[in-house]
Amino acid sequence: METKQNLHTVIIAKISPEFVKVFIAVIILLTPFFVLAQSGIKDSLLQEVTLKTAIDYAIVRQPQIQQSVIDEQILETTIKSKLADWYPQINFNYSLQHNFIVPTTIFGGNPVKVGVDNTSAGLFTVSQTIFNKDVLLASHTKKDVRLQAKQLTSNNKIELAANVSKAFYDVLSTEEQIKVSTTNIQRIELSLKDAYNQYKAGIADKIDYKRATITFNNAKAAKRSNEELLKAKLENLKTLMGYPISGNLNIVYDSLQMENEVALDTLQQANYVSRIEYQLLETQRRLLQYNVRYNKWSYLPTVSANGAYNLSYQSNNFSKLYGNNFPNSFAALTLAFPIFQGGKRKATLQAAQLELERNNLDIINFKNTVNSAYTQALAVYKSNLGNFQALKQNLTLAKEVYDILQLQYRSGIKAYLEVITSETDLRTAEINYYAALYQLLASKIDVQTALGQIVY
Repeated sequence: METKQNLHTVIIAKISPEFVKVFIAVIILLTPFFVLAQSGIKDSLLQEVTLKTAIDYAIVRQPQIQQSVIDEQILETTIKSKLADWYPQINFNYSLQHNFIVPTTIFGGNPVKVGVDNTSAGLFTVSQTIFNKDVLLASHTKKDVRLQAKQLTSNNKIELAANVSKAFYDVLSTEEQIKVSTTNIQRIELSLKDAYNQYKAGIADKIDYKRATITFNNAKAAKRSNEELLKAKLENLKTLMGYPISGNLNIVYDSLQMENEVALDTLQQANYVSRIEYQLLETQRRLLQYNVRYNKWSYLPTVSANGAYNLSYQSNNFSKLYGNNFPNSFAALTLAFPIFQGGKRKATLQAAQLELERNNLDIINFKNTVNSAYTQALAVYKSNLGNFQALKQNLTLAKEVYDILQLQYRSGIKAYLEVITSETDLRTAEINYYAALYQLLASKIDVQTALGQIVY
């Protein structure tokens, strides 16, 4: 033991103050990286989930959106690969050959061996494209191809935002039904106690008590059913968001704020130009126009410049092979002109023109359907708005009726059946109110989508 203690003392004594300072400095420098690593893990889960944070999270982490972003990156590398053909293409080939039997040819009727036992060559070649329809197409379409990829990503984000919003409202609707059921159970439980006490006191018969028990059991069953539905709807929202399966969604919302957000300017006019679908069709039309030009270019020759420098080593003695060099070089202009291909070019050009014509009809059809789609979405919104306003008024009235009948029943004026009926009406009014609120908000999303107001 004394030996070990002495050894520890010696080791500690040998540690210089400078070493301690350096060690502490390293720890201080590395601490932020550990903190960032931990925060990165925590950032994968949301502490509170509002509609905005749910959409923002989905836009970043949803696999479909990530795939769209990767598609853009793949496209960018493909464009670079195509455009690389405009640059000079430089190549080098090396060969080493030993002839076991030297080739023979006939000169003046006499067989003569041509060549040597060992040959080696180093060939440098350079080519420059002057005119090539494939490279020309890539150069002219690169801007629109990039734009199309971005528009596809934007379209996916818009659809995702709309779907996440509707799923979020669906979850809220079910959560509100559970809250209503919880409050309803508490009210029924009080009524059940009153009915039971009156039954025990001989003031009322057991019918009121049994009716209260039936209503109480039905309320609990409805709550359990909604709780199971909520699990499925939360998993659906997680899937749309790209949220970890093991993570919990702490939904946070303000019903009053959402009620204030139902308003929408119903005097707006549909404008197809603002729709991402129209923008995609326009981009596709330009690309198809380039495709028609591309097929017309197939009647033109392909032109390129070529050059080569060849190092040619020849010797019967292998050890002296690289001492005898007989180089040669050349420069050339190559023109390749397709004369007849069996009508292939004409048929391909006609197909490209028909694809362009079909796209033009798609644009006309889209313009015709935009106003119809907007009108339908607006009609649904107005219908839901009227329904929401009526159900909101019904909820106020149902609360008043229930409170009055509850007091009258306790005073012995009204029968318990009327209390149960008013309680059922109140529960139905509350559920219908929240369902109408979130249905109205979902229909507002459809109107905004039809107007092209959801932009990413």
